[in-house]
Amino acid sequence: MNETMVCVVGNVATRPVYRETVSGPSARFRIAVTARYWDREKNSWADGHTNFFTVWANRQLATNAAASLSVGEPVIVQGRLKVRTETREGQPDWMSADIDAVTVGHDLARGTTAFRRTPRPELSPPSDRSEPAWETDPAPSSPADGTATGGAPDAGSGDAAGELRPEAAMVT
Repeated sequence: MNETMVCVVGNVATRPVYRETVSGPSARFRIAVTARYWDREKNSWADGHTNFFTVWANRQLATNAAASLSVGEPVIVQGRLKVRTETREGQPDWMSADIDAVTVGHDLARGTTAFRRTPRPELSPPSDRSEPAWETDPAPSSPADGTATGGAPDAGSGDAAGELRPEAAMVT
């Protein structure tokens, strides 16, 4: 199926509105995208036209967007562009550009953010294939915030030079 995928960089213009629907969580918010250009006469950057898009997010993306985004924050949105027009009594009244979001994130070129993984429901692995218990793998003790302590690794957790194995150094 041919769909128009877009990636827009702008600022959150409205507070995300979260709804529980029959098909799962849904959220929408507006994003303002302003073109900037170099004005040679003024020898400075100038703002061009501002476009507004309504961003629609579904399922887990909706939950995370509603919990993470605030008005004015710089974001990057990637998704499918949908242009809608509504006509009343034969006259086109308005046109809107919506984006069905695939991914939404803060623009790290303009600030910092702290990522927190959302908890997932525990699923039991198939009985014929078991996953190693990484949490019980011998690794150096670390504080509750997940930062490294700089202590000596446990015996058998690294090579002769005392380096940690990648899986022992990962924070989950």
